[in-house]
Amino acid sequence: MDKNTIERLRQRASQHFLDSIAVKQEAERVLPESVAHGVVAMVECLRAGGKIMACGNGGSAADAQHFAAELIGRFERERQELAAIALTTDSSILTAVGNDYSYDEVFSKQVRGLGKKGDILLGISTSGNSKNVLKAIEAAKKIGIKVIALTGNGGGKIATLLDVEDVHLCAPSTRTARIQETHLVLLHGLCDGVDHLLLD
Repeated sequence: MDKNTIERLRQRASQHFLDSIAVKQEAERVLPESVAHGVVAMVECLRAGGKIMACGNGGSAADAQHFAAELIGRFERERQELAAIALTTDSSILTAVGNDYSYDEVFSKQVRGLGKKGDILLGISTSGNSKNVLKAIEAAKKIGIKVIALTGNGGGKIATLLDVEDVHLCAPSTRTARIQETHLVLLHGLCDGVDHLLLD
């Protein structure tokens, strides 16, 4: 490969790091207090015998699964298993509901079937407009399930569904990659805070 191509690619790679750092610095300025509220809500839920249900699409589905794995397994320290489930993993439920009803209902039907008052729904949508996450939030609100929403792009339609009891963690970016990168830091911050309150 010629030197000009390598240099062009090097500059593009460097810019990804710089852009990601800039978004994370802005997130650090505006989001830590909301993370703290999310941690308290999660710990209160878990201590009361509740569970955390997580959902999202694509990369956000991977984040939902990642988060549930950190709670059921461990984050950075050994501790008891914590009740968490990703609503993105049961292929039979997803395909049956998607086929028989609508893909928009794949999470909401699980929320209604598995959720109870006092649980938490962790809804992840980079755009804030994912229809199935929106419907899951609507279902959760009817049951009395608190919502912690991870969004970007100004919060989208999800922002309009949340009230003062909920927690909104909106990554300060409109670029999907930057939002997803920030969501991962937010999820790790939540995991760390939960462990801190439970173990320290």
